[in-house]
Amino acid sequence: MKVVIVGGVAGGASAAARIRRLDEHAQIVMIERSGYVSYANCGLPYYVGGVIVDRDELTLQTPESFWDRFRIDARVRQEVTAIDPEGKTVTVHVLDSGKVYTETYDKLILAPGAKPTVPALSGVDSERVFTLRTVEDTLRIRRFVEDQKPKTAVLAGGGFIGLEMAENLAEMGIAVTIVQRPKQLLAPLDADMASFVHAEVRRHGVVLRLGETVTGFRQDGDSVLTLLEESEPLHSDMVLLAIGVTPDTHLAKDAGLRLGIRGSIVVNERMETSAPDIYAVGDAVEVTHFVTGQKALISLAGPANKQGRIAADNICGGNSRFTGSQGSSVLKVFDLTAASTGINEKTAKAAGIAYEKVVLFPASHASYYPGAQSLTMKVLYEKETLRLLGAQIVGREGADKRIDVLATAIRAGMTALELTELDLAYAPPYSSAKDPVNMAGFMIEDLESGKVRQFHWSDVEGLPRDGSVTLLDVRTEGEYRRGHLNGFLNIPLDDLREHLDELERDKPVYVNCQTGLRSYLACRLLTQYGFACAHLAGGYSFYQAVMKEWLAQSPYLCGMEKL
Repeated sequence: MKVVIVGGVAGGASAAARIRRLDEHAQIVMIERSGYVSYANCGLPYYVGGVIVDRDELTLQTPESFWDRFRIDARVRQEVTAIDPEGKTVTVHVLDSGKVYTETYDKLILAPGAKPTVPALSGVDSERVFTLRTVEDTLRIRRFVEDQKPKTAVLAGGGFIGLEMAENLAEMGIAVTIVQRPKQLLAPLDADMASFVHAEVRRHGVVLRLGETVTGFRQDGDSVLTLLEESEPLHSDMVLLAIGVTPDTHLAKDAGLRLGIRGSIVVNERMETSAPDIYAVGDAVEVTHFVTGQKALISLAGPANKQGRIAADNICGGNSRFTGSQGSSVLKVFDLTAASTGINEKTAKAAGIAYEKVVLFPASHASYYPGAQSLTMKVLYEKETLRLLGAQIVGREGADKRIDVLATAIRAGMTALELTELDLAYAPPYSSAKDPVNMAGFMIEDLESGKVRQFHWSDVEGLPRDGSVTLLDVRTEGEYRRGHLNGFLNIPLDDLREHLDELERDKPVYVNCQTGLRSYLACRLLTQYGFACAHLAGGYSFYQAVMKEWLAQSPYLCGMEKL
């Protein structure tokens, strides 16, 4: 059996190695357009920034090592230009010599990945405008930074690559501005959770120009102008386009393969395309979202590697299936970690899913053990079935651990209530006896059992200020003086029992505290004394973070002119 693989990075390289482990006698040819195979795409920004010093560390394998260990014929600087499904051949162009030849196959795996989205804008081909996708791109940017020593950079796009590059360039002393049309960074996060990321990048000197549209670029001596739709151009020494990726599927299209959303390759659970003996894996393929069941494009290394393994299994006579991706991701943003899995509120609404959410601020480990830091967690679940839909976590320690637990729970089909039963490892330096994941489950259990009701930051402005309800802040007097929500009466939680007669029992009570814990306790107390009560999810801290980034001019802020 002869297997030809188009593309030698995540999915292609994984498939090649797996085929060899399953079939010692298969002839395996892997053809890669760039000069490198099996490279760590996610590590490229860290080489630009000097965190990864040795460029050889970027490649997990070389053509030579693939041959020595696996007897895989890995050909670099060669590009497949056409596929003949009927004749079972591919046409290959050797980039360095110009030679063109034909390669036959019994089985073909397409793993072309995705290419940086480069809009048709004027000046986009300037030598000071870069994209980052391959090792060659990385080396080009690194040489430019070392030789030209830029002092300013504009990054068009605020996704994973954009933020990683922003961090690395800023750490090198380069003044960075991020420009993008959406009004928030990191699309997998909801806008309220992204507020914490915005604050962190601004704290490190990165300028955010959100809601701005780039219309083109123009060379201006030794600098480049980034032209904006409604603002003055931005001067910088370099520009990085990081506005997303597009499935690289022209080969599949020309060969008549069935295509899906945004031109991606349609495959079944076995990673088979619409053409016999042709498989496709990685960023170029359309997948089923594990949570929504809808078709999606999810460009992440984890799913690509799994798909490569599944295609290899099936080529070698197995029956492996890819059951979908839930988009689990984690990102270092300066001193923060931002992580997510499943779907966010925007996606849930678009899919027509009736959902509820909880927001909490647990400590990363036992608070009495030195170094505990607060996590901001948001967990979504379906109202009717209580199935878990997604989670987002932002924090300085422990976010990666908790998002993986929640991702596993989603994959296992657990309900939100079953989070309370997870038996998670505990020692003071690592967690609390009631882990933050357990705490999310406890909060959901209280909501669903009717023990507590909640309202959200987006409801605050709509609360009546006409005396028809009681607005209560149960923080300390000092906390209240440092900033509070307009119209909220301050009675500290520890004094609340002695002041119950000051509250009118026929009026609903809306309670606020710093992070949601004391307001929950207050609601439990008040409910048992006959009050109808709801507490602010995430508390004043969550509201404050969102207001700082999104509603800074809100008339319902008092004493918070400088958030």
